[in-house]
Amino acid sequence: MRKIESLMNTAIVNGKDFHQQNTSVVHEDDITKVYLHGNLIAELGDFFVRIFDGGYQSNTTKSRLNAILKANGCDFDSVFQKNHQWFISDNQNVIPFTNGYTFS
Repeated sequence: MRKIESLMNTAIVNGKDFHQQNTSVVHEDDITKVYLHGNLIAELGDFFVRIFDGGYQSNTTKSRLNAILKANGCDFDSVFQKNHQWFISDNQNVIPFTNGYTFS
């Protein structure tokens, strides 16, 4: 995990807003939002993680999403790429990537 992802996850867990380089964490009411280059890539609540590609299916976006999933109890879930297409692995079920997909 990259250092910025570790700092991002610490901010998420501690309920603190965070901004460094291209990554931001903002807490609004009971929802935590994570932005990459100003584009929403994740929303987290008490019992869910919702993911988005922010309009860019880049390696950085994928890395941030996987760091968020791993740090928030989704150890066996991930976003991965195969043949230039993004997929979600959720409980060993593989499905095409969908913006707004929610892990609960």
